[in-house]
Amino acid sequence: MVQAHGYNALSFRELAKEVGVKSASVHYHFPTKGDLGVALARRYTDDLVAYLETLSASSKDEQRWSKYYTDVFREPLINDNRMCLVGIMAAEHSDLPAEVRKEVDRFTDANVDWLAHVLSVRMPETDKQALQQRAMAIFAAIEGAQLLARSKGDVSVFDTTISAYRSAGLLP
Repeated sequence: MVQAHGYNALSFRELAKEVGVKSASVHYHFPTKGDLGVALARRYTDDLVAYLETLSASSKDEQRWSKYYTDVFREPLINDNRMCLVGIMAAEHSDLPAEVRKEVDRFTDANVDWLAHVLSVRMPETDKQALQQRAMAIFAAIEGAQLLARSKGDVSVFDTTISAYRSAGLLP
């Protein structure tokens, strides 16, 4: 629901209907829409962090890291042309409750920090601030590629854009 239509489309009634429970049951566990938004963003971020830790531990190949990382953003597109859950929430950042904004920011920080780590493996002499800035540019570029592909309804737009980023040296 959120990945398709954003945080503002999040509805207790629709969620309850989708999972086959009463709306009151959802409200019992998540008294406010903000509580539900925090839980969704937190789980999404935690899942991503666990995935990235496993990816880093399973290989020292930064090309593999890069491919599997971009696949995280490709996957929602092939799943009903959806967006990254927290990425679409970020588009509504100023309209989100403070507690949800905090989780959205944590997602961004987790991505940028991991990308900076990947870059540090490739460029060990580069200072931390430069790595963080480049990592932020990479993260923004990947999210942008996802948004563009979604607007076109064509995952090949994402694939072509990511390939162009790699050819230009933006991505490992």
